[in-house]
Amino acid sequence: MVSVQSDRPDSGQGREELTIPSSVKIVIAGGFGVGKTTMVGAVSEITPLRTEELLTEAGEEIDDLYGVEGKTTTTVALDFGRITINPELVLYLFGTPGQDRFWFLWDELAIGSIGAVVLVDTRRLDAGFGAIDFFERRGIPFVVAVNCFQGSHSYTAEEMRVALDVAETVPLVLCDARDRESCKSVLVRVIEHAMNRLDVMA
Repeated sequence: MVSVQSDRPDSGQGREELTIPSSVKIVIAGGFGVGKTTMVGAVSEITPLRTEELLTEAGEEIDDLYGVEGKTTTTVALDFGRITINPELVLYLFGTPGQDRFWFLWDELAIGSIGAVVLVDTRRLDAGFGAIDFFERRGIPFVVAVNCFQGSHSYTAEEMRVALDVAETVPLVLCDARDRESCKSVLVRVIEHAMNRLDVMA
């Protein structure tokens, strides 16, 4: 949080102090088709920037649509959104592309981030392993968010932790990537986890 002085009068009490919110960057990552674009769109207070392209026959041998057969578009660079958590904190959200051939962008998108959400889908758990490994190797704090929605398999958080082989020190939460409040709770958890990591390191 940064404070500045305003020349605007404030009932004769001198110059008024204004608060400029601090901004932080969070990455929304995960495999192909797990709901990253949906999450950014659900929680962003601005119209999100999207770089989606139609899936074509040329990609049939590359893009694995198992479990997401109805998917018609894919992110080829990033999704970008913004959410104000409170008057002192604004989050900038960067959603990664999911396909392996675009993973060279992940390092650039992760620069300057305080933490990340690794979004996983119970229909395609194996798609989450690469993202978990990416943030573990770079020491970036992350939260695993299991995208639960109507028609998906129902598992407990502990069952998911075992299946994904996620350490107890990594928060794992259940969420709905279509629901704003659910996504907001996940982002708050990322901030808390990142702050706790800083406290431990201090």
